[in-house]
Amino acid sequence: MSRSRLAPGVDVVAVPGRGLAVRTPEGEYLSVRTGGADQDLLLSRLTGGTTGPADDELDRVVRAFEGAGYLTESPREDARWPAERQDIRILGDPVLTEPLAAHLAALGARPRVTDTAPGASPVAVEDLLDKDPAAVVWCLDGPVPDGWWDAADTLPGHGVAWLRCHREGWQAYVEPVAAASGDVTSAHVRSRRLAATPAHRELAAYWSGPRTSGAPVRLTPPAAALLAALLADDLHRWATGAPGTAGLPARRRLRRVDLRTLAVTEHPVLPVPAVAPMPKRDG
Repeated sequence: MSRSRLAPGVDVVAVPGRGLAVRTPEGEYLSVRTGGADQDLLLSRLTGGTTGPADDELDRVVRAFEGAGYLTESPREDARWPAERQDIRILGDPVLTEPLAAHLAALGARPRVTDTAPGASPVAVEDLLDKDPAAVVWCLDGPVPDGWWDAADTLPGHGVAWLRCHREGWQAYVEPVAAASGDVTSAHVRSRRLAATPAHRELAAYWSGPRTSGAPVRLTPPAAALLAALLADDLHRWATGAPGTAGLPARRRLRRVDLRTLAVTEHPVLPVPAVAPMPKRDG
């Protein structure tokens, strides 16, 4: 068997009086039944050390680790941002676009920021496609006006990834990356949210306005940094083809962030199929 080592996020600990235990990437602890395998040789094998003499019992335990997905053949290196996907167009409010641009630049992308003035007209798809960005991200520190993102929803059909977030009071929503035709768009998210709540009339009225509000909600630097980090991580995974994490697939996941506690919850979201046309009547 070739040398293997523990995957990132997996640890093996010696528990006094109970032998070995593995801590999984999800933070769970599982007992390891080593049988007749030598524990020191097992730990050496799991850290990429020499295999030593043939040992069927040791190989059995290592195969169990491999079958559970706890091994990798080489140390994981941080995935580099591919050059063809480095140009990221960012639009929106500076409280969110500035930390997002900083995160993306640190990861190896080339962000281009365009601040959208309050009350400005929606941007046409031709403007969004200017200079051939690989992805477009739009961050709003407030609700999304009706029709504001209609043009941007067509970006995946042009081969451009599309990611967005917005705030509604003390809640913020990070929508999934749409990178191909058939992925979830902002219009799909709005339709699914309306269908999921008995207060659909109230929610639709809130989106369309006008709204009477009290003291404004101010995004704190930690809250803005969290939203920017979630967006940057999704973009990095899309750009590098990194595997998804435990939980919902990234392209089918709507995340809701409570800006008071910074708690993040995930909700499944699917595209909304086109409405079937009415059959034609004879005559």
